[in-house]
Amino acid sequence: WPAMDHLANGGLQISDLREGDIVDLLGREPVEPDPELLQANIQGQVVLVTGAGGSIGSELCRQIVRCFPRKLLLWDVSEYNLYAIEHELRRQHPNIEIVAVLGSILEQERLERLMRLHAVQTVYHAAAYKHVPLVETNPFSGLWNNVQGTWCAALDARNAGVATFVLISTDKAVRPTNVMGASKRLAEMLLQALAAE
Repeated sequence: WPAMDHLANGGLQISDLREGDIVDLLGREPVEPDPELLQANIQGQVVLVTGAGGSIGSELCRQIVRCFPRKLLLWDVSEYNLYAIEHELRRQHPNIEIVAVLGSILEQERLERLMRLHAVQTVYHAAAYKHVPLVETNPFSGLWNNVQGTWCAALDARNAGVATFVLISTDKAVRPTNVMGASKRLAEMLLQALAAE
């Protein structure tokens, strides 16, 4: 980053500017996905993404279709977001079967029926409230959605015989300093306890 006096003295030209990169905001080196690991849980399988219309879930769906699942199920509570990602994926990958389901992650029995009906093999659970300021001002909703929603999805997956359940968490859960981070950490702990059974 240029120093302020360098900017003020005219030492910076327009040609010195460059496009911003998300990596600049990370504060750490990016971790590249392991293609073999992704392929093992996706290629030729029936995959379900919860929160498929969100910022993280939709990008996850874009990555998943590149690994050629047999079928991709999209689950989201937002009608518009679900429509947008479904439309995009169908247009770009017409040979992959895509099923869009509008619903809340807290609809436990309905989610389990969907997993059984389609014989889901891998679940990527991205459904969560992730915006720190909103969760701070709505702590009960954040905790209920992120913790209870994860618990419901994990039990549904176990009951439906799903082989792989992946929680999409956050680095804010490592040493949580806010309600959102604490809710994601608690969700991680619930899944660890469930896996230990």
